[in-house]
Parts: sequence; structure tokens; C-alpha cells
Amino acid sequence: MNWLLDLTPDEWNAVRLSIKVATVAMIASLPPGILIALVLARGRFWGKTLLNGLVHLPLILPPVVTGYLLLLTFGRRGPAGAFLAEHFGIVFSFRWTGAALACGVMGFPLMVRAIRLSIEAVDRKMEAAAGTLGANPIWVFATITLPLILPGLIAGAILSFAKAMGEFGATITFVSNIPNETQTLPSAITLISVDLPEPEG
Repeated sequence: MNWLLDLTPDEWNAVRLSIKVATVAMIASLPPGILIALVLARGRFWGKTLLNGLVHLPLILPPVVTGYLLLLTFGRRGPAGAFLAEHFGIVFSFRWTGAALACGVMGFPLMVRAIRLSIEAVDRKMEAAAGTLGANPIWVFATITLPLILPGLIAGAILSFAKAMGEFGATITFVSNIPNETQTLPSAITLISVDLPEPEG
């Protein structure tokens, strides 16, 4: 553990920023993750396969492509980015919030998958029984479904957090590698490896 004492202030900042970005990405992804997982697990509608494909698209596309698409969409000149910046003063590109957005997008499929599997494993007879006793759907979900899928929620949150901690391609494409602003741990490690001397011989 002595190597921890050898970290420079900039390296410590990268560690702290990575934890901050991963935590925000995980927490922000939970509500839509639960909703999308519920729709995919229980919903019967046209376009369900398309929605499932879109959710898992970040796992298929190269991370750099995902980051570029985020830059086109949420950059200052992108449709969503320009609207958010003009009306709400929210800027994602080249900010730590953009790193959190990119990490959240990359970890979202893993979170949804874990939660969806937990929802599909729930015995719907228990929910139906609660409904026959007069409980409305929201109360049934809060008191029956949510406690039963808690292991899946925890697993999805851990997977999302871990993915965010290690994400490099999408973040460096979307927010670059700015020290103390967007330089997460993977970016800092890459910078260190570039500066290492070549082995002799």
C-alpha cells in the first residue's frame, strides 16, 4: 500500500474525480434503469425488440463512437446540448458532468440487464394477491416488487459503478482529458503510460 503515498496531487484528483463521476453516473442511471427494465420485462408492445437493441447499443458500438455521438448530441452545438445550455445553463461537453453522462450511458445496459433479470424472476402471483387486497400498482411495486428485486438493483448498481470507474474511450472523446476537470483515473493512467521510457534492449 506504500504506492498510495507516492501519488501526486494531480493523481489523487483523478482518483477523487473518478469516484465522483462513477457515483453520479450510477445514481442518475438508477431511476431510468428501473423503468426501462420494468418495461422490457413486463411490457408487450410493438418495438420492444428495437428498444432492447437501443438499450444495449453502447455494448456493441466502440466506446469512441459512443463518445462522438454524445458530442454531436450534447455538445454546445448539438441539438440537446444547445437547448440545455441556452435554457438551463447546463453544459456537458468538456465538463466532469459530461464524463458522468458518458459513464452512465456506457454502464446503462449492464444495469438494465441485471434489474430486468430480477424482475422476470419475481412471482407475479404475489403482486396479484396484493392487488386483490386493494393495493394500487405503485404500492404493489414499492412494497412487493422492489424488495424482491433488491439484489438485482444492487448488482446493477455495482456493475454500472465498476464500468464507470474503468471507462476511457467514450469519456476522452466527449470531454477530453483536462486535469482537475475531466481527467479520470483511466485517462491519467494512459497519460502516465505514454510518458514512461521505452525499455532498453
